Amino acid sequence: MNKAQQTKFESLYQQHVNALHRQGKAATTIDVYSRAVRRITAFFDLCPDRLTPNHFKAYFDSLVKSHSWSTVRIDRNGLQFFYKHVLNKQWDWIAIVKPPQKKVLPDILSVKEVERLINGTRELRYQTFILAVYSMGLRLGEALNLRINDIDSQRMKVHVHLGKGRKDRFVTLPQATLVALRKYWATHKNPTLPFPAGATPRARHSASTAMDRGGLQKSIRVIAKDCGIHKTITLHSLRHCYGAHLVEAGMHLRAIQHEMGHDSPKTTALYTQLTEVAHQDIVILINSLGNRLHLTLDGQV
Repeated sequence: MNKAQQTKFESLYQQHVNALHRQGKAATTIDVYSRAVRRITAFFDLCPDRLTPNHFKAYFDSLVKSHSWSTVRIDRNGLQFFYKHVLNKQWDWIAIVKPPQKKVLPDILSVKEVERLINGTRELRYQTFILAVYSMGLRLGEALNLRINDIDSQRMKVHVHLGKGRKDRFVTLPQATLVALRKYWATHKNPTLPFPAGATPRARHSASTAMDRGGLQKSIRVIAKDCGIHKTITLHSLRHCYGAHLVEAGMHLRAIQHEMGHDSPKTTALYTQLTEVAHQDIVILINSLGNRLHLTLDGQV
């Protein structure tokens, strides 16, 4: 781009960021939607207001080959936001790119495997973080955003601020998790953060930010491999494990929905597909129904 185009791009880009803030988008959404505009601009070295449908087709042809469908979807949504709210244009995105709709059930660890994962973790900070995420069904961002004063040891509740959908909720704090949180906090004594960034206790004590999201995601994969767990596991998988294990324990789906902060009971009902207990209950009920039929079965062969 020449200087004039660069100046125009910077103006449009700032309008994009401002519009995202005005729409009340979450920080992560602002980050990825802004990145989508930067990426396509760099791809063509062209101010995005000059792009045509053919440019988009070429861009997404390349993106589909080099990135995941999740990234393709995010870039499509980010660019759609930019063209609608900044350029006041509409594009027929389905004709350009339409990521496939997949319904994939996540891998689930058994309680024993979760135990093995935590006990096999070498560092106390990772042990405590994994336990907190699993035992309270937290999303990664929710755990990283926790503050010391969110932990209420009197009521045995944790206040989760601005979870998915920018909603607050209270989750139950297990006694074992409280003990682990206190043990880890005693090693760094950060005044505000239960999971501060830093490679040493001294650095963690004065840290003003939480542990690195990317570093945690990489670590969980390494830890799982070291523990001999060959399932595809991320930190978010532990939240699914929590939901599935609550179903196995017999907790009512409505209570699980409340604990996990699901908007729809359909989301919570997913966990019934991930548990052997739920499957066994179905088999028992179906067989019970069949046993109520008084059959003679003496028809001709």
